Amino acid sequence: MLNYCLITGASAGIGRATSLELAKNGRSLILTGRREERLLELQKEILSQFDVDVQILKLDIQDRIMIEKVFKENPELLSKVDTLINNAGLALGVDSISEGNLDDWEQMIDTNIKGLLYMTRTLLPHLLEKDQADIINIGSISGRYTYPGGAVYCGTKHAVRAISEGMRQDLCGTNIRVCCIEPGMVNTEFSLVRLQDPEKAKSIYAGVDALTGHDIAECISWVLNRPKHVCIQEMMVFPNDQASISQVHRR
Repeated sequence: MLNYCLITGASAGIGRATSLELAKNGRSLILTGRREERLLELQKEILSQFDVDVQILKLDIQDRIMIEKVFKENPELLSKVDTLINNAGLALGVDSISEGNLDDWEQMIDTNIKGLLYMTRTLLPHLLEKDQADIINIGSISGRYTYPGGAVYCGTKHAVRAISEGMRQDLCGTNIRVCCIEPGMVNTEFSLVRLQDPEKAKSIYAGVDALTGHDIAECISWVLNRPKHVCIQEMMVFPNDQASISQVHRR
């Protein structure tokens, strides 16, 4: 039976790069995201290069009712998922707690924490039926360290790390491996979404040989291809120009 890898937030950044990398390795995919036109473009690109099946599901993981509806409408397809990559996530704003935007906080919490939980809980019955299954949660070094103006975002990524640890404990003895991958600086749309200013976003990576989405995609592929008895529980990945969350070498 054909099995699928479901990737949330597949339309850009790490999600897009992971879709291409796994397709290159022969994995059939279910790509989800809010921007359907981007998903369709990615689907076309993958199908033109690789002999895999690619399905598209327009989905906002903040919306539990939408998730339930999509799963009810596609039971046969989603029953074939053996890998879940909880990639969708975002940061919004750099304001202090005293000045933070409550709508931004809610969107980060709803996407980074609740969306991950909704997708995981909904897929788990299918994953438990597989001979081998994987859950990869995309965390961040912000799940280990904090910085001014990032309290809420860091809080959500600390939650991703804690949830990943709890998942491993709850699923110990099953066929499911759980990995949390925690990137440092990755040059994607992340800072543009956060800052809503192209020049400010560009300056974040100025003079730095930052990670790319493809770098993290290769890490994901490597984790998935370990022998069945090997579980890479956590992987923290920095660019060489970054020594800590606050120490960055710029040329």
